Amino acid sequence: MYASVRDELRATLDEIRDAGLYKPERVIGTPQSATVSVPSGDVLNFCANNYLGLADHPEVIAAAKEALDRWGYGMASVRFICGTQDVHKELEQRLSAFLGQEDTILYSSCFDANGGVFETLLGPEDAVISDALNHASIIDGIRLSKARRHRYANRDMADLEKQLKETQDARRRLIVTDGVFSMDGYVAPLPEICDLADRYDAMVMVDDSHAVGFVGPGGRGTPELHGVMDRVDIITGTLGKALGGASGGYVAARAEIVELLRQRSRPYLFSNSLAPVIAAASLKVLDLLESAGDLREKLAANTKLFRTSMTEAGFEILPGDHAIAPVMIGDAAEAGRMAELLLERGVYVIGFSYPVVPMGQARIRVQLSAAHSTEDVERAVAAFTDARAAMAG
Repeated sequence: MYASVRDELRATLDEIRDAGLYKPERVIGTPQSATVSVPSGDVLNFCANNYLGLADHPEVIAAAKEALDRWGYGMASVRFICGTQDVHKELEQRLSAFLGQEDTILYSSCFDANGGVFETLLGPEDAVISDALNHASIIDGIRLSKARRHRYANRDMADLEKQLKETQDARRRLIVTDGVFSMDGYVAPLPEICDLADRYDAMVMVDDSHAVGFVGPGGRGTPELHGVMDRVDIITGTLGKALGGASGGYVAARAEIVELLRQRSRPYLFSNSLAPVIAAASLKVLDLLESAGDLREKLAANTKLFRTSMTEAGFEILPGDHAIAPVMIGDAAEAGRMAELLLERGVYVIGFSYPVVPMGQARIRVQLSAAHSTEDVERAVAAFTDARAAMAG
């Protein structure tokens, strides 16, 4: 049987390669940092979600080492059987306080967190209204539920209101949006979303994975940035980006929502507990965030320098001031080729193409970090300019 299937799969893989959409995995031989080692040598890393540079912070590493001795390597169980330690409860309490929510529940990833929310809270008599550019985990989570599914154009409040009017017969309505859209760096208009939610009696959910830790005056994400922390009902996020970069996710929400998730959320009930070493290291990250104003300022300065310099050099970058700076290329093969040329010039980036982004909108998503120096950013801009000239030649 598999012989015929193998031929079909090989044909599909060939089609992916021929279209310039194949995604090879590069291997790095060092810890995640502003500079990493690849087989060709040391290169500047401009594509990690290491926004604050904490992935290799010595205090985070020390906390992880201490946790291994104290808590062990893994729980070998799910939370409700024998997989809950003090460190898990402490992290949930700290995240709740940091994000201004009543309670928090930990997951093995934010993908699992988003996968466990909708099916638990919504049934056939309910409606979920999702931004068109929401993360794949939100899309997949919605598919798992029996709720009526509606979609509004990216950040289009007139379209959102239209969907709210069309779903007024629903028992419950949940508006869900990314806080920051990961392929574009755009920030969701949360005040307007919350206003519409109040007007039409809907709940609001925000996936703030690309914001918590560095967006907002205290790094509490887009609800803090927009002054709506008390108006958002559910916040999902990850520990795998600005908060240390390992893995793990969470849902921070109203107390009753979290309590129901503990009872019925399938990714929570049927997945091993978050490794205690990650929970302990994440607590240290939260400690560091209390005095991370200088890191957030450095990240903002690096972002402004890169965006301004690249625009002056004639590159098309989607507008905004987020540390995600998409350099638009258009053609998938050209984006892949430019990424290879940049690697040859000592800059590690990745070309993003369909199905990660819409067809014909391939790009190189540059991600700035507080760990980058001014010289690092200037070298990256020079490498882009040189790579573009090489492609033209």
